[in-house]
Formats: sequence, C-alpha cells, structure tokens
Amino acid sequence: MVIGIKDALKFIGISVVVVCAAFVCTLFLNYDLDLRVLSNIPDAALPLYNAQLSMGKAIAAISGCGLALTSVVLLVFYLKNYIDVHSKELGILKAMGYSRFSVAKRFWVFGLSVLLGAMIGFGAAYLYMPTFYSVQNADRLLPEIAVRFHVELLLFLVVLPTLVFAGLAVFYAFYKLKTPVLDLLREGREKTIKAHREKDGPFLKGLRLATLKSKKLLVFLIAFSAFCFSSMVQMSLSMLDLASETFAWMILMIGLILAFMTLLMSLSSVVKGNGKTIAMMRIFGYEYSVCSNQILGAYRPFSYVGFVVGTLYQFALLKLMLGVFFADVDIPAYTFDWKALLIALFAFVALYEFILFLYAQRIKKLSLKSVMEE
Repeated sequence: MVIGIKDALKFIGISVVVVCAAFVCTLFLNYDLDLRVLSNIPDAALPLYNAQLSMGKAIAAISGCGLALTSVVLLVFYLKNYIDVHSKELGILKAMGYSRFSVAKRFWVFGLSVLLGAMIGFGAAYLYMPTFYSVQNADRLLPEIAVRFHVELLLFLVVLPTLVFAGLAVFYAFYKLKTPVLDLLREGREKTIKAHREKDGPFLKGLRLATLKSKKLLVFLIAFSAFCFSSMVQMSLSMLDLASETFAWMILMIGLILAFMTLLMSLSSVVKGNGKTIAMMRIFGYEYSVCSNQILGAYRPFSYVGFVVGTLYQFALLKLMLGVFFADVDIPAYTFDWKALLIALFAFVALYEFILFLYAQRIKKLSLKSVMEE
C-alpha cells in the first residue's frame, strides 16, 4: 500500500485549523517582536505599550496552544479513520513480512497537511500585517512601527510544526499497527443490530448509549464545534465596543471556520460510521425520524454543553485580559454581554438544527444495499 499526496489532502480539516493558528500566532508574535525594538516611548503611551506586549504573547499562547491541541485531536481522528478503512491492506502488508515501522514511516506524508496550512496562514498574516499594525496603533500614541520579517517565526510556526506532526503521524500509526494481523483483517466490520420491535424502549436507549460510547472522539469534536461558535461569536460582538471592528471580524471568521468545519466533519463521520446500523433499523421497520433522533440526536446535549462552556470561557478570558493587561489603559469597563449571548444562542440553535435536518435527509437515502456495497 502506497500512501500518496492525495491521501494527505483528505486531512484538509487539519490544514484549516493550522491556517487559523499560524495566522493568529504570526500576527501577534511578529507585532510583539517589532514592538520591542521601539525606543523613546512617550510616558502617556507606556501603559498601552506594556499592555500590548503582554496581550500579544497571551493571545498567541492561548490561541496557539488551543488550536494546536485541536489539530492533534483531528490528526488522531483522521488517522484512526484512515487505518480503519485500510485495515485489510495494512494487515496484508504485515502478513507479507513488513515490519510495523516500515509501514508506519509512510504516514509522514500526513504532515504535509500541516505544512500546507502553516504556509497559507503564515503568508496570509504577512499580507494582512500592515493593516493590523495600523489598527493596533490607530490612535498614534506609539511611534510608527515598521513590519519586519523574522526568520525564527518561519522556523517555529511552519517548519517545526510540520516535523512534529509528521513524527506524530508515524508514531500513532506505529502504535495502532501493533494490532494482530487477523484483527486488522477483520477490523471495520460493524456489529449489526439484532432486536425486536416490542423492545423499542430498552433497545433505543441502549443504541443511543452505544453510539456515544463507540464514538467518544466525535462527542468531543461536536461539543468543541459548539464551543468555538459560542465563544468566538460572543467575543467578536463584545469586541465591537472594546476593540476595533477589524479585530472583531477576524475573531468571528476564525470561530465560524473552526465551528462549521469541525461540525460538518463530525456529523459526516457519524452518518457514515453508523450506516449499517441505520440500514438494519430500516429493515426492522423503524421510521427515518427514529433513526435520526437516536443516531444524530444522541449528540445534541453535548453540543449545548459545549455552547455553555464557550460562553463561560469567553467571558472569563475577556475579563482576565482586560483586568490584567489593560488595567492601566482607559477603556470601557467590561460586563457580561447578554445581548451577544441571545444573538449567539439564536443563531446557534437555528444553524445547528438546520444542519441536523440536512444530515437527517442523508439518512433517508441510506439503504442496506448501498451500505454493504461500500
């Protein structure tokens, strides 16, 4: 089995997350480095100068670490799916005498998805940087700041993440390939549902629990998508009063990209991963609405939990940043924005339920024949 660039391109979700991480980190870290070379800072501008130095590192650390962890989770998710789908080919290679490492080392190509995202994010940040510098110093309290290129950022934000993720892909594949050959050859066979209609209550309850237990990573990803939507939308609306409109739009776009990309990827995996179960339920006479509610609806509570956590997170983060980094700067006092919460909640419910409805329509198109032919 040869792993090619086309296989790596399927990891586009990781590339999207890395684009956001590289873009934000490059902007704030480059601005921080250029800000440090300024001299003759006016006394009136010192509070703003110190606040921006601290805030730049904090935002880069918080967003960078958060997005990096998200990328790791997505990498594991994609690799697990890839190995499950190609388990028979991998089992045949092991049966032919190939060592675990000789097979696993080919997975380095999945690091290309990180390289692609990092390069795009890094380049986009430098294209946007002159505008960003102007926005950051809109009141002209600080001397004019020139945009400089820093090679060390290219190393730490593009080259190093690519090497780390390529190594992580190889390590994870090596770990997964410790599975015995016979188990690899059998892996991917899903357990079918055997039940009688008179046991609807216990069966459906058990099905919902089994769906969640077998797809624990999807539970996290769906909750995370709601977390991103909630925190970023509310934070961007609050930023309209606390910072620039450009900054608010940047936060909003990153949040929406992460939320929708993660949600769509997760729900697609839910429908595909439960294809045989849904088809068998249809044979037993269950309505489409029941199948949809038990499979897709099982994740609904976790999405709303993610929304609540995102609300609390964005409030605590803004309160911390404004209270610590901008304590000496004359800006409006920040209180919880109930209007932003209502707007975000209404938009989330409408969009999330609409997306669930669309995926419920996909369930209607599933048949046992089409599933078994895959």
